[in-house]
Amino acid sequence: MIYNKEIAEKIGSYLLEIKAIKLNNANPFTWASGLRSPIYCDNRVALSYPEIRSYIKKQLVGAIRDNFSNVDAIAGVATAGIPQGALVAEELGLPFVYVRSSTKAHGMTNKIEGKLDIGQKVVVIEDLVSTGKSSLNAVMALRDSGAIVEGMVAIFTYGLDIAEENFAEKNCKLIALCDYNAMINKAISENYVTAEDEISLMEWRKDPKKWSDGVMMQ
Repeated sequence: MIYNKEIAEKIGSYLLEIKAIKLNNANPFTWASGLRSPIYCDNRVALSYPEIRSYIKKQLVGAIRDNFSNVDAIAGVATAGIPQGALVAEELGLPFVYVRSSTKAHGMTNKIEGKLDIGQKVVVIEDLVSTGKSSLNAVMALRDSGAIVEGMVAIFTYGLDIAEENFAEKNCKLIALCDYNAMINKAISENYVTAEDEISLMEWRKDPKKWSDGVMMQ
């Protein structure tokens, strides 16, 4: 679910402007999974731009206030969700914790860093949602610790069907400030891509694996 269409397009424009989102059909990017993709997203770049960083923080806070009530704490997903989550927690005057991708190998062997009490209501902050697997691993870790996860707010989602299915399966509400479609609309209107590029980008959105397999065969 997109928080607000106008906000989605503005953030899409910002992310394209600072090259937090890169689009390249001719020379696709390779994700950690091995999947080839015409899009690469690294929203951590936004942290280096105070005006954009502040705008994103404001909208994350607005999305939380409009969609979740009685929030006791904010949790960030390591690593990119940590700084955004800390900014949001500071703005809301709430406790902050973060969830590691795996249990710490030494010391206290924590997966959740920070103090979180059983029964506290938590909203999770995420930088980017692709399939939702790593994001939902953080949600499950919080639930296993005894927290009540009210939902997740992300800066950007690819809007893949598999992600929607995964979030529905885990009964976790996802609110995103911007999604793939809003970003593509801005990419076209601001001449980052051509109409021909748009066709290929939307084909990837429909079936990333099929698109990737086709690139690998060329």
